[in-house]
Amino acid sequence: MKAIIYSSKKEEKEPFIRANADRHELTWNSATLDTNSVHYAAGHQAVIVFTNDDLSCAVIANLAKLGVRYILTRSSGTDHIDLKAAEKHHIAVKNIPGYSPYAVAEHALMLTLALNRHLAKSLSKTRDYDFTLDGLTGFNIHGKTVGIIGLGHIGKVTAAIFQGFGCNVISYDTDPEQDCPGVNQVSLNYLYENSDIISLHAPLNEHTRYMISHEAIGQMKSGVMLINTARGALVNTAELITALDAGKIGYYGADVYEFEDGIFFGDHEADQTRDAVLSKLMNHDRALITPHQAFMTVEALEDIARQSIAILEQWNKSFTGTEVSETAVANKH
Repeated sequence: MKAIIYSSKKEEKEPFIRANADRHELTWNSATLDTNSVHYAAGHQAVIVFTNDDLSCAVIANLAKLGVRYILTRSSGTDHIDLKAAEKHHIAVKNIPGYSPYAVAEHALMLTLALNRHLAKSLSKTRDYDFTLDGLTGFNIHGKTVGIIGLGHIGKVTAAIFQGFGCNVISYDTDPEQDCPGVNQVSLNYLYENSDIISLHAPLNEHTRYMISHEAIGQMKSGVMLINTARGALVNTAELITALDAGKIGYYGADVYEFEDGIFFGDHEADQTRDAVLSKLMNHDRALITPHQAFMTVEALEDIARQSIAILEQWNKSFTGTEVSETAVANKH
């Protein structure tokens, strides 16, 4: 099968080459998939995309015209894909739901610890040879109540990690049958009211968009720590910043941003105009923002590559169109 990998990163290439083992013809393209780059998909049966790629109705219609029959996203979320448009154009869609949950869960913990112990401020001070301890007081994670919103693969691993720190872990999930040893499922209101730390691991959909807004924040403890390694639009960023300024939210750590499309995964250092909301958030002394890197571990990249190739294998067995080449192209632009 011929597949083009959009938004490809150099770190992904070797894992994909090893997993592929010359079974499929892979075309690497660092460009983001959108209306300007969709033409590169001509001659390919499948496109392999990421969360920053544009899989809107217009792009999917163009993919269909080019003969693309399969869309595979290298992510668990599918909110960037117009699934109805894909169904209309008879294009199959697959995601990678269970890749290395440890990568994202451990990143959530890293944000928690870095915020709590004021790591950014500490590094800045010591680089200036200021070794005073002013402004560096944190708190013990041990004994705190941690609320996990979304008890899927990543949420369960995150819960286990915090349990290892001696935390009281509670959770909320839309599926009341989700089970995690030692974790009590509670109502969302109870979680907001009783958590010292809240970690978001919910998918983005019509029900969860802006679930963290003025109303939800009002129910939380003053000084609560909020961690978001899921999707940026789970949080109303403007209302979040207001709560940070007021001290209602004591700390915010995120690997995602509501308006990250067109910003994250690119170098914008020379840009004359920058996102004002993101800039305000990144410059806040009680916020820590990373560039959607939580998935970037060796193990996770290998897992994504293995599962991606396995899905191509499944599709290849059912594919009855153009003859499939058995020669893989390691680096085709």
